[in-house]
Amino acid sequence: MNRRLPVYLLIDTSYSMEGEALEAVQNGLDSLVTALRRDPHALETAYLSVIEFNSTAQQLEELKELTEFQVPTLKTNGMTSMGEALEVLVECVEREVLSSGRRDWRPIAFLFTDGMATDDLKKGIAALKKIKMGMFVACAAGPGAQIDDLKKITEAIVKLDEADSNSIAAFFKWVSSSISVSSQQVDAGKETNGFGELPPPPPEVNIIDLSKH
Repeated sequence: MNRRLPVYLLIDTSYSMEGEALEAVQNGLDSLVTALRRDPHALETAYLSVIEFNSTAQQLEELKELTEFQVPTLKTNGMTSMGEALEVLVECVEREVLSSGRRDWRPIAFLFTDGMATDDLKKGIAALKKIKMGMFVACAAGPGAQIDDLKKITEAIVKLDEADSNSIAAFFKWVSSSISVSSQQVDAGKETNGFGELPPPPPEVNIIDLSKH
């Protein structure tokens, strides 16, 4: 039984994502899955799940291997329940990874938001500390995204200056490459622990140096 590399994608679908941004994320997810299905390492080890957060948070697609994964249709609604999204992530990891009886690799997560949390982040962060994640990358998309919220969750933060289709497409292409590299590394018996082990991001994706914040 292969050790799985669980990958969770946490997507902000609040009302501020309506229009071009949501369409770009939807296309980005499609492109990401298509690219990973062409990668033998990813096909062997990467398992994907999508969690959306708006007025509430829910898992839209359970953790599945790439051949079975269906890209969910995203719809905008309400606010930005980022704290609840973290709680849902922890519930999913506990159910799908920690209770599976398999010796999976530590899960990696990519969180995408264009705003700030409208609920209590503290409960979600407290829950997150109870499990051992691998890499957790948060993306602040556009001028309305709050890096201060994301700093409380992870030290691995990237910023898109604009939440437009080109920037979002570049981000998801980089996520796809990052998952591919992580798949290659776990095939070699090594986990991804920091930006230095991921492919360099494209010009649209800026790594945030927290020492300056």
